[in-house]
Amino acid sequence: MTDTVVIQDDELLIERILAAPRDLVFRVWTDPRHLTRWWGPKNFEPIGAEQDFREGGTYRLGMKSAEGREVWSTGTYKEIVPNEKVVMTFRWEDGAWGVDNLVTVTFLEMASGRTLMRFHQQPFATVEARDAHNGGWNSLLDKLTTYLETVQ
Repeated sequence: MTDTVVIQDDELLIERILAAPRDLVFRVWTDPRHLTRWWGPKNFEPIGAEQDFREGGTYRLGMKSAEGREVWSTGTYKEIVPNEKVVMTFRWEDGAWGVDNLVTVTFLEMASGRTLMRFHQQPFATVEARDAHNGGWNSLLDKLTTYLETVQ
């Protein structure tokens, strides 16, 4: 299930119910051994995950398009609450879209071993940038959903 809610022109909120326990979803979202198995939207393959997973630590995540173009995102972890929340800056190393964002991902435990994941990103310089990220993130979350089925 995908439920995208646009809060403002410069914000994006995606909520998704995942059929996996919260601690597993958190681990798969934050552990490079898992990230390198699913990170990136459809038609992209993960090519690297480097991170210092602590508040103030940095990360760098890479993926390659079907045409062979490498794309890297990077940022700094601002807040980490184990199994509950990750707040991080986000930007494309090549300067695409021209704005550093703040991404907040929360993981809420639900009944029957499911997790409600809320993904919030802001600000965007344009509605076009927001909409492009909406498509990319939803495609990435589709891959996360499929990957979670393999690690339970």
